Amino acid sequence: MSTTFSEPTQSPALLLLGNRRDPLSERGVDCPGDLPSASDPDLVARARAAKEALGDRVFILGHHYQRDEVIQFADVTGDSFKLAREAAARPEAEYIVFCGVHFMAESADILTSDEQQVVLPDMAAGCSMADMANINQVEDAWDQLREAGIADRTVPVTYMNSTAAIKAFCGRNSGVVCTSSNAEVALRWAYDQVGGVDGDGKVLFLPDQHLGRNTAVEKLGYSLDDCVVYDPRKPLGGNTREQLEAARIILWRGHCSVHGRFRKENVDSARAKVPGINVIVHPECTNDVVRAADYVGSTEYIIQALDAAEPGSTWVIGTELNLVRRLANQHTDKEIHFLEDTVCFCSTMNRIDLPHLVWALESLVAGEVPNRIVVDPQTQAEAKVALDQMLALPGITAPKN
Repeated sequence: MSTTFSEPTQSPALLLLGNRRDPLSERGVDCPGDLPSASDPDLVARARAAKEALGDRVFILGHHYQRDEVIQFADVTGDSFKLAREAAARPEAEYIVFCGVHFMAESADILTSDEQQVVLPDMAAGCSMADMANINQVEDAWDQLREAGIADRTVPVTYMNSTAAIKAFCGRNSGVVCTSSNAEVALRWAYDQVGGVDGDGKVLFLPDQHLGRNTAVEKLGYSLDDCVVYDPRKPLGGNTREQLEAARIILWRGHCSVHGRFRKENVDSARAKVPGINVIVHPECTNDVVRAADYVGSTEYIIQALDAAEPGSTWVIGTELNLVRRLANQHTDKEIHFLEDTVCFCSTMNRIDLPHLVWALESLVAGEVPNRIVVDPQTQAEAKVALDQMLALPGITAPKN
């Protein structure tokens, strides 16, 4: 265990670890089977036995933000970009058990064959960011852009953290999916479809305004004035036609509930406490946090940066707590801190715990397929156009720090 990592304070305001539920806003919260008790001392042995019984028929994907108790059973760990590739590259697996969130499992169903079945151990493992852009809102926004004479010069780009319906919208409208790993490449591709970065074409970026803004400003050289935010609850997103016409990137009014908690004051405080500290954050953070950091990148980038860091170096990391804690325990030769001073889990991702994983695996052993994620054929075909375009983009390798 790390001797330098300090556990942040528990915040009673957070909906932690799936111990509570909100049936009005969460889908499929109740487990339809006999969920093992979290206190069952045989859970690890049961998970191991079920996985062994299934053998090559099952392939378990684990997102970096998952709990350690779940990650230990993953065949592959990664961010959404890496896991999308891995799901597409395992045609021999009958079952894909996705220890992530709903939109990731949807993407896996789209990219895998019809014979493969994708399972999400807890259907309440959703994404608040993805829910901030529903298809009716996006279609209405596109109609407004069309009426304003802007849509024909606009390419839709959706972050992986979006529903299959939004990915299908991008596929229908010659757009692309991106992740935090390849957002710059995806945006450059999109602008190339409408005259290039230096032209007058536009991108509609869904649903995370911060990733879109940070990529456009910090990577493509646009100014903050080139960015407008589209609020789906207001006519023209709360903008004038002139503002939309002048913009180079139209940012959907969405954000990550985890990364949005970090503040520039957190960065300033870390530097005051530990002079010379390295600050590394995820690009879903606000622009002032990104500008105050030393390094910015996806979860894969952050992991690679810590792997390459000099022994004895000191780091503060602005991303989900499960990953930061795991990195601290893996790199005991470095001093690692969490950028926030209170707990900052992705509460919906944390709903996939060991009892749910055991229940899902044992159900498969018994010949039952629980919580299967199925995207309808038309949505699947249209979304696959945008996902295949993403997978065809040049890969990104994080630079060594």
